[in-house]
Amino acid sequence: MSRRSVTLLGATGSIGRSTRDVVAENPERLAISVVVGGRDAAALARVAIETGAAFAALAEADSGPALREALAGTGIASGAGREAVLEAVARPSDIVVSAISGAAGLEATFAALMPGRVIALANKESLVCAGEAVMAQARHVGATILPLDSEHNALYQVLGAEPVSAVRSMTLTASGGPFRTWTAAQIAAARPEQALAHPNYAMGAKITIDSASMMNKGLELIEARYLFGLRHDQLEVLVHPQQIVHGLVTFRDGSVSAGLALPDMRVAAAHCLGIDGRLDAPAARFLDLARTAPLVFEPPDLARFPALGLAMAALAQGGAAPAVLNAANEIAVAAFLAGEIAFPGIAQLVEAVCSREFASAEAPATVAEALAIDRDARIRARALLSGGGFAVT
Repeated sequence: MSRRSVTLLGATGSIGRSTRDVVAENPERLAISVVVGGRDAAALARVAIETGAAFAALAEADSGPALREALAGTGIASGAGREAVLEAVARPSDIVVSAISGAAGLEATFAALMPGRVIALANKESLVCAGEAVMAQARHVGATILPLDSEHNALYQVLGAEPVSAVRSMTLTASGGPFRTWTAAQIAAARPEQALAHPNYAMGAKITIDSASMMNKGLELIEARYLFGLRHDQLEVLVHPQQIVHGLVTFRDGSVSAGLALPDMRVAAAHCLGIDGRLDAPAARFLDLARTAPLVFEPPDLARFPALGLAMAALAQGGAAPAVLNAANEIAVAAFLAGEIAFPGIAQLVEAVCSREFASAEAPATVAEALAIDRDARIRARALLSGGGFAVT
């Protein structure tokens, strides 16, 4: 087998670390050639040197000089800013791991769609904000999109060669986050450090807060709609705190197949990177069901976690609503982390933005349209936030 080259977008984040681990375990089959980060020059330089990458880029233009200095004498080329990220994506590679967090990853993911390429997609916002455009472009150029989120990856593997027409429904599981057993009053008083205490995964701050509010599962429902071409009423959520079962597919004949694995993002990363045959994993990554029993499943509580209900409503509405939802949520989460609003204020702000007329616009047909919707929704969210009226700390 030939050695596959990997472009790693979001190289310093949690998905980036998982991907680097898998590549390091399989040096004869994989090599990282390009790494892209956000603004941390020192961290990206360390990753570039450790992986032997030929090019490193930061999204934050002001961090360019620090990156050049950190890489001086290594022979690794570098750049910073939007054009540098697009240059990184344009460099030849077999697999692009798209793990830049938030709507910021949309343009890079779209640019990465090239003939014959595999996109290991962990940036769910690419499909939430512009799902129709991204999937249409992938089909047009002959690129393959593989889901790197653990839930979607499990569903993808379970579906296998079955046609989507054979599917009655798909179920994504959720841990329930740190507040699964909390009362509504306790959740209302939750502090950022409590919301950041995820029971199973160590992730970035934004996605961890989304897990606490269960907005993350709502965004994943929207992502699944585009990945698998299902209707909104074919997608469901179950709370499963052990996170051993990541997804279930119910077929038309009544049979149900489940995708199981330890809650370790390296499992999904290994599947996406093993495009020419499955990769070997260390023994510690294998599931022992006898040690994990019993497994618990619960319906989601939309009264305590209204963010999930808002996402489900945006999924049903379609059009621009998912992009508006995502943009408003990013502003709301940042406000909560900054101490500007209380935890319930996240859902309150998102609901207020989504109730505006512009949320009923048509789905974006291009990245430019998606980014325009995103920009307008953020402006609206900031205006509403500055006007007050949301739960405050």
